[in-house]
Amino acid sequence: MSDPSRVAVVGVTGYAGYELARLLLRHPQIEKPTFFLREPHANVHCLTDLFPQLRGWGDAPCRPLSVEAIATSGAEVAFLSTPHEASLELVPALLAANPALRIVDLSGAFRFRKAETFTKWYKLPAPDAKALSETVYGLPELYADALPKARVVGNPGCYPTSVILGLRPLVEAGWINTSRGIVCDCKSGVTGAGKDPKRDTHFVEVNENFRAYNLFTHRHTPEISDHLDLASENFVFTTHLLPVDRGILSTLYVWLGPSRKIEDVEALYRRFYAGRPMVRIMPARSLPELQYVTHTNFCDIGFALDPSGERLVIVSCLDNLGKGAAGQAVQNLNGMRGYPETAGLI
Repeated sequence: MSDPSRVAVVGVTGYAGYELARLLLRHPQIEKPTFFLREPHANVHCLTDLFPQLRGWGDAPCRPLSVEAIATSGAEVAFLSTPHEASLELVPALLAANPALRIVDLSGAFRFRKAETFTKWYKLPAPDAKALSETVYGLPELYADALPKARVVGNPGCYPTSVILGLRPLVEAGWINTSRGIVCDCKSGVTGAGKDPKRDTHFVEVNENFRAYNLFTHRHTPEISDHLDLASENFVFTTHLLPVDRGILSTLYVWLGPSRKIEDVEALYRRFYAGRPMVRIMPARSLPELQYVTHTNFCDIGFALDPSGERLVIVSCLDNLGKGAAGQAVQNLNGMRGYPETAGLI
């Protein structure tokens, strides 16, 4: 196992940032996380002043945010749980200030292979070309081999993680009849919308309600297209807001060609994810539920096949703050630093 790491965390006050802090403070290979805070929290000296529930978990020092402070902090890896706009500026600045520093960015700023994809879907300036050229998409089940040398890791979105993991074995095997279309029907808890108050996420708007949103315009669409090698016209990606705190359940509908047996489908998934401890394949005809994955870093996958052997339904389930954000960021750290994949997560 590699030596312990010193890490810096920017953006700890949001839901994903808090989850990240909780995981890092208990990680057996993290020597001393330092948390960098922007206004209005720049005068906070210890994270427990913001989150009393972390008292007794270990030293959690806070410092005012600046590029120089992070670059000279001794941190080997910096986590950015920041808005897209902030990551666009911080990533290239940190790389220039400290050539040895490595970054895990939880925003969408460095998730795409082409800069124009980001600008089209996010309506923001293009990410720095040099930083983007040094970026690895942080889905360890697919790109673990690239993590040890990655300078920047673009942590995937929560919805794309559930969809890509659910469909990638079938896509690589060539089992899907894409001409008949694919439907990705996804549902998320409210923490996926972030911590900033919005009318649509007020309690009275969410409680006892259920709604679809951002049809055909959701920013996670191109991630799915990129990493499943699917043209946008071959799939429909719909998102819904559940009246729960956390968790994502994606129901994926595909046509197979030629027909298959349910045992063949299960065997395909088990072979594909063999040795990948964070993906759990359910027995044939068993389906995952949110309660199985919340507060974990697991992605559970189950499926059902119709009698013809042509219509397959895959259910992919994860915690949007765990495997969909902070847990996956820690999993990426483990891959970058040569730690066991499950370190700090199980």
